[in-house]
Amino acid sequence: MSGVKELGYVVYEVSNTTEWEHFGIELLGMQIGEKTRDGFTLRTDEKAHRWIITEGPADDLAVTGYEVSDPVALDALVTKVRAAGIEVAEGDADLAAARKVERIFVTADPMGNRIELVTGLADAATPFESGKLLGTFVTGAGGAGHQVLLAHGVPRETYLHFYLDLLGFKISDIIIEEMSPGVFADLIFLHCNGRHHSVAFGELPSPKKTHHFMVEVTDIHDVGVAYDRCMDAKQPFEMTLGMHPNDQMFSFYVFTPSGFSVEFGWGGLIIDDRTWEVKTLDRLNSWGHRAPGAVAQLLAAAPDPHGEAH
Repeated sequence: MSGVKELGYVVYEVSNTTEWEHFGIELLGMQIGEKTRDGFTLRTDEKAHRWIITEGPADDLAVTGYEVSDPVALDALVTKVRAAGIEVAEGDADLAAARKVERIFVTADPMGNRIELVTGLADAATPFESGKLLGTFVTGAGGAGHQVLLAHGVPRETYLHFYLDLLGFKISDIIIEEMSPGVFADLIFLHCNGRHHSVAFGELPSPKKTHHFMVEVTDIHDVGVAYDRCMDAKQPFEMTLGMHPNDQMFSFYVFTPSGFSVEFGWGGLIIDDRTWEVKTLDRLNSWGHRAPGAVAQLLAAAPDPHGEAH
């Protein structure tokens, strides 16, 4: 596949770095990479970092770093994007050093999201060690994970031209679910490697650029243990345990200290482009993934096993 090969890293601008450090390490099971001038980095594998946390008021996605296979492919991709009339600037040595990459170019997608196209994301000097996980995070050829971003009124054909025709993504599938009479959730999922999707887009009622980032683990038990850690810490949930019908991810959604979510999952589908067929599905969830408030109401309304009303 030409174009980008994986989602390499993300940068978040957050207003409370102390809460974020606790969230990433103690609740999600990541490892601190290094302290920086304005924040810190988080590791989920052998790479120097996968998440870069910087202090600032946005509480939102600041950068997505997509890795390209080699310098020749990177030059070809930059030429292609520029030929489409989109500005691409080469990052200087300081930016490359901060991102720990060999080469870096900066551009933006049609929604205005900053995109960094890079090669040579460095490994850390030490092996990855989580103080919380029983297994490990799933990265490797699938990259850091996936993210769902908001289109904010930009026509689908406009952003698909950028991601499909220029960056080289392919469509995985589409989900259109009627949430209430006349109100539809409409999301499209894109892949650039075997991971079912590295990025997805939809119209959702949020002012933020991002809805969530997904991290996947190798051991299903880690989903339950992380769920309990977040619950015990009283970290607010967006959705309880459940499963998606398209990528078959068993997961839950927990809010970050910045107000967008992290999906913590296991068992994601791997796509084989030789046999994959794009489909449109009519539901976002096979089961579960309910709003915590609705679950609390159902549990409160359940009859007492001893015959007494709650």
